[in-house]
Amino acid sequence: MSKAVHRRYVAFSDAHYAGNLVDGAYALKLFGDVGTNLSIELDGHEGLFAGYSSVEFLAPVRGGDVVEAEATLVQKGNRSRTVDFELRVICRGSDDTGRSQVLESPLVAVRARGTAVIPADETEQRP
Repeated sequence: MSKAVHRRYVAFSDAHYAGNLVDGAYALKLFGDVGTNLSIELDGHEGLFAGYSSVEFLAPVRGGDVVEAEATLVQKGNRSRTVDFELRVICRGSDDTGRSQVLESPLVAVRARGTAVIPADETEQRP
């Protein structure tokens, strides 16, 4: 099974809502980045993202958190790649003073499944 993982600090400037909440689009952007990473490793091409078949927002992401985005290949067709994504909070920012807590168990914040496509001319060139 192939996968790629990115970690990132969530800046307070990314929070748009009360309680320092970050919008759901933040997770989808991270999924795009880690999915591109996976496509490059698998196919030597960034791929073209076709869409999500499901997205679940399960827990809040806040400014001051440290998150881990993971993309896992679940199915590989001739040109399509089905990928599962998961965003986990691994450190929780306590407040805007810089205090943070490493979580004993990562908190799954967002899950999704999507499809990427490799252009035909790229698959013809690869062995």
